[in-house]
Amino acid sequence: MLAAVRLGRTCSPQTPVIRAYRPPAVSSQYVPCKSPPATPASVRAFSKSAQRKAPTNTVARTKGKKDDEAERRADEDPGAIPAEELATVGLHAQHTEHAVISAFDLFSIGVGPSSSHTVGPMRAGKIFITDLVELGLLEKVKTVKITLYGSLAATGIHHTPQAILLGLEGSDPETIDTGTIPSRYQAILDTKHLMLGGNHRITYDMDRDMLWRWDQVLKTHPNGMRFSVFDEEGDLLATNEYFSVGGGFVVNEKTKADENLFYKGVDKSAVHGARLHQTHSMSDPVEDGPRPPPDPCQPPYPFVSGDSLLALTKKHNMTIAQIVYDNELHFGYSHEEIRHKLLRIWSVMDDCIRTGVSSTEEKLPGRLGLRRRAPMLYRRLMRGFYPGLSSPSIPSIGPGSGAEGIGAPGEEIPLSLQSSFRPLDNTSARAEQATDGETAGKSIPAASRAPATRVVGKFDHPLLPEPPRKTMIPAMDFLSCYAIAVNEVNASGGRIVTSPTNGAAGVIPAVLKYIIEFISDDPEKSVTTFLLTAAAIGMLFKRGSTISAAEGGCQAEVGVACSMASAGFAACMGATPETVLQAAEIGIEHNLGLTCDPIDGLVQVPCIERNSLGAVKAVTAAQLSMASQNVYSVTLDEAIEAMRLTAVDMSVKYKETSLSGLARTVKIPLTVPAC
Repeated sequence: MLAAVRLGRTCSPQTPVIRAYRPPAVSSQYVPCKSPPATPASVRAFSKSAQRKAPTNTVARTKGKKDDEAERRADEDPGAIPAEELATVGLHAQHTEHAVISAFDLFSIGVGPSSSHTVGPMRAGKIFITDLVELGLLEKVKTVKITLYGSLAATGIHHTPQAILLGLEGSDPETIDTGTIPSRYQAILDTKHLMLGGNHRITYDMDRDMLWRWDQVLKTHPNGMRFSVFDEEGDLLATNEYFSVGGGFVVNEKTKADENLFYKGVDKSAVHGARLHQTHSMSDPVEDGPRPPPDPCQPPYPFVSGDSLLALTKKHNMTIAQIVYDNELHFGYSHEEIRHKLLRIWSVMDDCIRTGVSSTEEKLPGRLGLRRRAPMLYRRLMRGFYPGLSSPSIPSIGPGSGAEGIGAPGEEIPLSLQSSFRPLDNTSARAEQATDGETAGKSIPAASRAPATRVVGKFDHPLLPEPPRKTMIPAMDFLSCYAIAVNEVNASGGRIVTSPTNGAAGVIPAVLKYIIEFISDDPEKSVTTFLLTAAAIGMLFKRGSTISAAEGGCQAEVGVACSMASAGFAACMGATPETVLQAAEIGIEHNLGLTCDPIDGLVQVPCIERNSLGAVKAVTAAQLSMASQNVYSVTLDEAIEAMRLTAVDMSVKYKETSLSGLARTVKIPLTVPAC
């Protein structure tokens, strides 16, 4: 009889197998044990006995112990705790010698709508199935059981089930055809069959084989999932737990203690050894006296905090972007590869903006029935630059064409907006009344007829009301439009860049697009400087706090993205490293305490508008820092620690669980286009 083998593809960097740059050895030794039958209740009974004492594969428990555990209640799970009791934010920092990870781990190409709930689970599914192949167990699998915990279970509508199942079928979030996801998932539900690894067909019943434990979390992280596979006789073959810790990063019990690896790929044999061997800190750049020879496994410029990063820039007379660039060279990338990867990331971001503003879909998926706004906003903005603009890729939505057809669905465009803008006052109002009188009795085509602009307020009052005015800051309007466009693509499950997460994916692309279109004289240089500078800030948050909304609320997503974008903006403006860090501090300081309470569990309200405001905040934070001439009271390190403490104190109801806030007060379906 086969016994359980624990799957775990990572091991300590000090182990010889890792130093050989090969995937860690996996034990295939079998010890007889009594395995539970392949039923949902039995899986629950097994899961309680599967507390991880070590990260790598281990032999199954003895027969006697399994017999004792099988007698307990099937729905108990000592491996999990009540959701409100977990407070692990930032605890990984004590295990991490420095903050340096690859910028291309922080910015990764994935699929919407959530890096934690979609990208991470899809990667976990693929990692698990790849291990089964390496163990020679795949062909023996008859049944797979999936248990979701905490936030993953509470907001499963984030597309978590389809992400896991497609990952088990061998799909990867960076390469999967996003257009096929709905149909493939529906086929699994309809046929009740799953193609493991793309070639091993098993029976899969969603109602029976996926368990939801929204009120419990595993002890490592709120976004926990457990996979278990059984053979034809119901004997357990293998099991493992994975944690989606934000930004698409997937760890297990071992990698929480080795988070300096932060590697998100499946096959570690393809990873440069420098990314697996970061054993001690060399982050103090001002230390006097002789230094030991540099460890060839260490990046040349490791840093643990904003202060140490600033010290590095001063000692070596380098920008933050240059520091990160040289560290990437150490990770095995060539100059051309770094350039290509950065431009590829920007290309996906730019395509995402273009897709969002040119979409012909009127509504976002989900029962909120939320109307897309990016196409409408973009047409209105472009009309200001090119009157009468009509594009075949952006068809008119209103009556008529050209300037008459640029409004929202069913919207009548006022005459004052069809021609040059003219504010309304008492005189103009009377003039329009006279005009209406002169045209009385005449037939006016319906397409050209529009009501006068309504002014709210009394005209016989000492303080006259302000007439509606056209916005006079088009650059900022574009910034908001771009952020909304990206997040509408994300909400519809499109191709996205985790920057640093999907829920906050609109902030950084919007600010970078703003720089390229309105500021930069050298777009390629701006892309490189911006992304590498923003990555350095993201690394500091990843080490010192969190980028997971399930751990820290939306301050960990939009707040961190705002901080990263403000730093990148300041760097592109030629600011000093000290000013860049100040910009990052302002960006996060004024997002502290931002909760995550998505309505109906969807990454739509308030997430989409929140990205727009985050982008505007980022530019404002950078401008404030550049105007302050390095006079400030709060450092970035202090702000990151404040964010960590705030996250620990925050109620679990505001950590991506949709249990309170807007998710509780707003009725579904929404009766207005947006919140």
